[in-house]
Order: sequence, then structure tokens, then C-alpha cells
Amino acid sequence: MGLLNVGAHALLANQVALQTAGNDIANVNTPGHSRQSVVLQTVPGRFTSLGYIGQGVAVQTILRHQSELLTRQSAAAASVQSADAARAQRLSQLQEIFSGGTNGLGAAINDALNAFADVVSAPTDISARTLVLTRLDETAARMRSAALRLDDLQDDVRQQLQSSATAVNALVTQMADVNRQIALAKGNGQPPNDLLDQREQIIRDINQYVQTTQLPADDGTVGLFVAGSQPLVLGSTAAKLSIGPATEFPGSDRIGLFFELPGARANALDAQLLGGGSIPGLLRFEANDLSTGRNLLGRMALATGQVLNGQQRLGRTLDGAPGSDLFALPTEIPGRSAGPGVATLSFSDPTRFAASDYEIRFTTATSGQVVRLSDGQSTPFASAAQLAGRPIDGLVFNLRTPGVPGERMLFQPFRTAAGEIQALVHAPRDLAAANPVNAAMGTANGGTLQLLGLRATGLPNPPGLVLPARANPAATPPVPGGVLLRFNAGPPTTYDVLDQATVPATALAAAQPYLSGAPISVQGWEIRLQGTPHTGDTLVVGNALDAQYGDAFTRDAGNAQALLALRDLKLFDEATLSDGHASAIAQIGTRTQSAQLAADLSAGIAASLERERSAISGVNLDEEAAKLIQYQQAYQAAAKMVQIAQNIFDTLLQDMG
Repeated sequence: MGLLNVGAHALLANQVALQTAGNDIANVNTPGHSRQSVVLQTVPGRFTSLGYIGQGVAVQTILRHQSELLTRQSAAAASVQSADAARAQRLSQLQEIFSGGTNGLGAAINDALNAFADVVSAPTDISARTLVLTRLDETAARMRSAALRLDDLQDDVRQQLQSSATAVNALVTQMADVNRQIALAKGNGQPPNDLLDQREQIIRDINQYVQTTQLPADDGTVGLFVAGSQPLVLGSTAAKLSIGPATEFPGSDRIGLFFELPGARANALDAQLLGGGSIPGLLRFEANDLSTGRNLLGRMALATGQVLNGQQRLGRTLDGAPGSDLFALPTEIPGRSAGPGVATLSFSDPTRFAASDYEIRFTTATSGQVVRLSDGQSTPFASAAQLAGRPIDGLVFNLRTPGVPGERMLFQPFRTAAGEIQALVHAPRDLAAANPVNAAMGTANGGTLQLLGLRATGLPNPPGLVLPARANPAATPPVPGGVLLRFNAGPPTTYDVLDQATVPATALAAAQPYLSGAPISVQGWEIRLQGTPHTGDTLVVGNALDAQYGDAFTRDAGNAQALLALRDLKLFDEATLSDGHASAIAQIGTRTQSAQLAADLSAGIAASLERERSAISGVNLDEEAAKLIQYQQAYQAAAKMVQIAQNIFDTLLQDMG
């Protein structure tokens, strides 16, 4: 019987080995399956007078091949790669919105500004004026279209975030159930290999969405934690993740990731602690990259609209009326806070705008600091009056109701500007192409003075009054005297400025140095002269609507020339108005390229770690085929052993009979 038992044990052991190898081959393409092998042990020998006689072989266990360290490293690297890939993909879509070419926003802005050249050449040409207004309307339409595409991109991102949170919740529920099954199976004395594989695969799948840390428990379960210490899965209990409006700045349209244990309130997770995964990657894209895109586009719309509006208001229409705004723009932005503080933001100087959101962080009820979120630069203030009297990046913060210490208030000055911009002037006669002033050389002049240019510039803001640049109209010279410039040949060459509306004339300035070609600024208008004057030479600047000039203002294009010259105004971080869109394209392109490089790098690291993990846990078909032959031969030998034992037993029975 001993030989028969040895053969039976060998048959059973090799059958299990064949079945294990076949299971590996069958699951070679199953995600998460780890290679298994049979661990054999010798059955303790039976003592006889002849010594210990072997009892054969037995299966000790089925060994699951895996490295705990490599498994965790691979899951973490894949999580980082998922975050980088999600951000890079969305940035490439954002880059398409800021595209160039003839159909881009930059071309529309330049076409609108260049159209003023035809008005300069022919101020009374209605078709030239109509073309300008058409171009301006097209510019506003393209800005709104770009803003709408940003809204669509944001909606798509949020839908992906919602579906990702739903997928995570389904996976953590599965993991909690697998944890329960593993805890029950642990009492059997053998590891439940397939359940362990299933749990590891679930953990890897969860890490594709949000990075986790794992902590094994004594009962065989594994705790899964997010954002450092929040228990996503604890034993057989699963929490939930959800996407919702951020609670820190109500009304700001910001969103966050929330964690909710069964029977408890949902708590917002700190975005800085989330690590990798597509959910944190998308949250960072929306909070940083998409916000920057909105700010770049909104700043472009607001700054362009304000400078054009300001210059338009300084001119005169074909009917002699003051110009009205070309664009409808936001004038005041509310601050967003969960505390009692109330503040608004208004605009003072578009040439200083920075494409950023801002925060007021209170240290007391009326003091604290204003932080520019794009780079963290802060500006302290000691009182509400000091805050309102010190414009920051062309913005004025007006504290209406005091805050509380520790309160934070968010301002998004450019978020809605591009989506709300509208062209307001549609009648070509209402385009303010003419200057509000006219100039005439003295008839008795003996020098070589020549008029190079005359344009309205606007008066500086009075103390305490905050208005956009060029908002104050020029102080047009009164009828009929005007402002007289009287020259003294010198040396040095100087001029006096006299207001002839009074008798005797009032001196506005005396003995001002004259330089040929240099601008002369008086009361909101600017004149440029060239040549050398004689003593007593004069020039009178008068109201363009003065009867002595007749309808000359209708043929004047001084303000149209000033509008055309805005192309070269430095408006966007030292970039000119005409180059503003190219600057925005460059900024978004740099982000996209950097994100793609990060995605490529993290993908390489993740692939390398996965290869190392698979080298241990993966199934090698060649190796398994060799094992099949090995175990098949052993099985056949064991069967032969049983056959021999059977023959011996039969012979023995025959002899005994």
C-alpha cells in the first residue's frame, strides 16, 4: 500500500501543478492576475526497522508571485502619469481656443484697428466708417465665441470629474466587499490568491482616478486613504467622493472634491494633498490653467475695450457730438467670501492689468494684504481708505463692510469680461473720428513752425475719483478765444500758454521749453510741432465746433489717428495691443508644452515600474509551457508508479489465493 500511496500523492500533486500552470496560461491576459506556482513538500517518512521510508509528496500551498514594494510604486507612478496625461490633454484643447491665423481673435483685433486707416484717409467716407464698426462688432463676437468655447471646455471637464467620482465610488464599494471576503477566507489557513489579485487591481484602478495610500490590517483587509489621512476604504466600510461647488468662496464658480463617510457630512479635500490621478489633474487644470486662459482672454477684452472706449469718448462724431462707448464692459466686480466682509473691485488703468485672480486676506477687520494669485505677490494695507486709494495692477479694491481676522475674499476681475463684451456703436456717423480741438497758425508768423499732429489725450483723474484711463474728456478750449501758444526764439526757445477766454488772457504756463517734434500737452490735448519759431509767432488751439472753423471738424481725423495709434500701446505685460493675442498664445503654448513633457516623463517612469512589476507577477507563456511538459512527464511517471503498485498487488493476491 505504501507504493500506491506514494503514487497517489504524486498524481495529486502533479495534477494540481498542471492545473495551476493551466490557470496561469488561461489568465495571461486577465488584468491584475499574478503568476502562481505550486509549493511542494515531502510527506514525513514512516519509521521502520529498516529506517524511515518516504511517504511521497504533498502540496503545501499555491504561491502568488508579487512584490509589495513594486506593486505600490507602480500604482503610484501610474497615478501621477494619469494626472499629467489628463492635464496635458485638456491643455491641448485650451491651446486650440487660443489659435492664431486669419480666423483667430488676434487677426480680428488687428483688422479692426487697421480699418481706422481708411477713416484717417477719408473721414467723411461712410463706407470706411461702416467697415470699422463691422470689424469692431466681429472682434466682440470672436471674444464671446472664445469665452463660450472656454465654458464648453469647463463643462466637459466637470462632466468627466463627475463620472470619475462615480467610477471611484463603484470601485471602493467593490474593494470593501473584496476586503470582507478576504477576511472571511483568512480563517481557512491559505491565502485567497484570486481575491488578493482582484483587490490589487481595484487599487490600481482607483489610483488612475485619485492617488491612494494603503495600510494592511491584521485581519487581512487593506485600508485605503486619500489626501493623506481620509479613509476611503476601511475594512468593509466604503466612503464616497463627490464633486461640488467650493465652500470657501461661495458664488465664485469654483469646485472641489468632497469626502463623505457613511452617516457623516461631506468635507472638502485639500487639493494640495491629493497627489496624482485624473481627478486631481483635472481639478488643477480648471483651477490654474483654465483660469489663466479666462484671465488672459478677459484681460484682452477688458483692456482693449477700455482704451478704445476712452479714446472714442475724446473725439467728435460726424454730427459734432461727443463720442460714446464702442463696447459694453463690466465696471465693477464683487468679492466672494464665506465671511461677513463685503468689497467690490473697479478698474483704473488697463495698461497695468495682470492676468490673475486676487485675494484679500484679512489680519484685522480693515487691514491685511491683497495677494495676486498668479505669482503670490502681496500688497499690505492698513485701512479701507488706504486700500481704496492705492490701485494695484490697475485695479481698485473698495471695502464696503469690514471682514474678520483670517477671512479670505476672492476677486475674479476678468472672468466674465470676454463673455459679456458687446459692440454699442452701429451708426457710422457716431464714430468719433474728429478731434474736439482745432489748431491754426498765426497769420503773421515768420518762423518755420509746422503742425505735425493734434490729438485729445484726456485729463488725469481728480483726487479720489477712479475712472478708466482716458475716461475724462479733454477740456476743449472755450469759444471764441481758445488757447494761445506764443513763442520766444530765445535762446533758449520757449513758449507761453494763455487762455484767451478771459480779458486779459490768463497765463496757464510761462516760459516752457520748446523742442521741435516733442509733444506739448495742455488741458487734455496734445500737439506736436516741428521747425523753429520766431519771437512773437503764435498758434491758437480752439474748440473744433467754434463757428469760425465751420464744418472743418467733419473732415478732421485726428481722433481716428489716435485710435489707429493704439496698435502700438503697451497694454499686455509690455506687449502692444496688436501683439496681445500672440502673447496669450505664447503663454498657453508654453504651459501646454511643459505639461506634455511632464506627461511623457511620467509615462516613461510608470511604464518602467510596470515592467519591473510584471517581471515578477506577469505570466510568461514560454515558461508555463515548459512547466506543462515537466508536470505532464511527472504525472505520467506517477501514473506508471500506481500501475506498477496495482500489478504488484494483483500478483500478490493471486499468489496468496
